[in-house]
Formats: sequence, structure tokens, C-alpha cells
Amino acid sequence: MMDETVAMMRELTEAPGIPGYEEPVRQVMRRYLEPLGEIMTDNLGGIAARKVGQMGGPKIMIGSHMDEIGFMVTRITDAGFLKFQTLGGWWEQVMLAQRVEVYTRTGPVIGVTGSKPPHIIPLEERKKPIDKKDMFIDIGATSRAEAEAWGVRPGDPVVPICPFTPMHNEKLLMAKAWDNRLGCALAIETLRQLQGQAHPNIVDAVGTVQEEVGLRGAGTMANVLMPDIGLILETGIAGDMPGVTPDEAECKLGQGPVVLLYDSTMIPHVGLRNLVIDTAADENIPIQFDRMSGGGTDAGRVHIFRAGVPSLVIGSPVRYIHTHAGIVHRDDFDLTVKLLVAVIKRLDAETVQQLHR
Repeated sequence: MMDETVAMMRELTEAPGIPGYEEPVRQVMRRYLEPLGEIMTDNLGGIAARKVGQMGGPKIMIGSHMDEIGFMVTRITDAGFLKFQTLGGWWEQVMLAQRVEVYTRTGPVIGVTGSKPPHIIPLEERKKPIDKKDMFIDIGATSRAEAEAWGVRPGDPVVPICPFTPMHNEKLLMAKAWDNRLGCALAIETLRQLQGQAHPNIVDAVGTVQEEVGLRGAGTMANVLMPDIGLILETGIAGDMPGVTPDEAECKLGQGPVVLLYDSTMIPHVGLRNLVIDTAADENIPIQFDRMSGGGTDAGRVHIFRAGVPSLVIGSPVRYIHTHAGIVHRDDFDLTVKLLVAVIKRLDAETVQQLHR
């Protein structure tokens, strides 16, 4: 039996929402956010719910992106196969022989990322990954005309398939799109936990668009919300698996929230980082640290908005991000929410003013 939070996670992860096509995710977020605060939007499809703890207090943006990595149909071959463009960071070796859905104007069409069987591939060729440009999607059509008759057109979004699944250890949850429906769930749950509680600020729980293709929606939502502090909610890279060294990724599932120390788009604000670390210690919340030499987050846009917004990325570790199936630990999620609530309660006008110096 799923509790309310896990049911929310299921809805968020199973909704299709690649960059530029986030509407189904936005509908889920709107339904959960509407009871929690005033709804605000931007013109690209971002959404936020504003909860006022103290009128005139500093504005705290707890931001997450709604989009997941996926594909876009670019061409239908004469034989009815689909060529595609990747949207977001994909590694070829996790793409082949995977189920997908093509979302047409008339409804979804099932497909699979096609590949040759190993029996006909020369030994030397088998050792090399297949380039993305040589891949295709098989939807079972026998011609371009048949695919078009099913509603498929260039530009249609293509979304990985992975049903939300609690594992044998029910605290471990497997799904697609944890990056970043995990952040969406954290934003909603944090705002929910703040209901009926005093906090000396204005909190905006945010879902942005098109993060995976250039952090685009973070810029438009920052223009709408005018934040004073940015807490970007993201996934951390879990390294607790064979073949991964602590120097590559040291976070572990079940060991608490992750604070991102560095990525290619932002070095976090030192004062805000220390405030979060100190809050975690005071609340007896274990924390972990992550860094990414490549890639970035919405904080990369938020922290350079106007004169600058002190920002930090906080999240929970996930195994196998940017694949069809990732795994998270429920305890990490709950501890991250607890940390966010405690930090928000400390961000009064005086503290934020100090951070702005």
C-alpha cells in the first residue's frame, strides 16, 4: 500500500516530460501545488506555488526541473523506422534495445531502440559502442505512410519506459526520470511540510522547463519570482556500486541528503553552504557531498540572476541517472525534506542580508 508521498512520486516519474514537452508533468505538479500556495507561471511552461510565511520577507526559491532526458523524432524512413535526436545527456551503451513511447497528437505509440543481434556483428565491431546517429526506433510500421497514419510526425517526443516499482527492499524505489522528478517531489513535499508552520520568508516551490538542454527555464522563472536565495533540488550521483571509486562518486543510498560542492555552471555560495551544513549538524541530519566536473544544474542560471542570488544545490543520491531506470532511497528523501524545512526557517531577513554581503 503506497502512502501519499510515494503515490506522488509514482505520478511524477511516470508522467512523460522531455525538454520542451513538460506539460504532463506540469499538470501533476499543479494538482499537488494548488492546495499549498498561490500558483505562478512563466511563458515557457514553468510553474511555482508561493507560500507566504512573512509578508515582505526574503524570497526563497526551492527549484527543480520537470524535464527528463529523452528523444525527438527527426525523420521517418521509407521502411517506417524512426530516426531521432537525443535531448539531454545520453551514453550510447544504455540506449539500445530499450522500450520507448512516441507521443503523437493522437496518443502514444510503443517502440524499441533497434539494434543488430550479436550473431551477425563481427567480433571487432562488437567491442565498439554504436554511435547515436546510427540508431533508430522500431514502432512496428512497414512504411512511412503507415507510421504517419498512426499519427507519428517529425518533432514528436519520445520517452523512455520504466514503470514506478518499489523493490524487494521497499525503501528502494525504481523509476525513470528521477532526474529530476525527485526534485519536483522534494519541492512539493517541503511546501506541504511547511503548511501550518511559521517561517520568516516567502517560499516558492518551483518546476522549471528545459534544464537538460541548457538550464533555460531557470532563467525565465527567476525573472518571474525575483528570488533572494536559490535552493536548487536535484539528484546526487550514487557511487555505491561495483566499479565506482570514491574519487568518482562517494555518495551512498540511505546515507542522507547530498550537498553539491561544484559543477561546471556554479561554485556554491560559501555562506549558504555553511548555513546548510551547520543546520544539518544541529538537526542531527547526516549529509553527503558530491561534485560534478561535467554537467550543471538550474543553479547555474539562478545564481547569476540580476546582482546575484546566493545559491546551493541540495538533493538525494540516485543510482543510474541518465538511463531508463534509476533507484532512490526513501530515507534520503525524507531527510532531505527535513533539512530543507529547517534551513528555510533560518533564512530570515537578517540572515539573508548577511549572505548578500
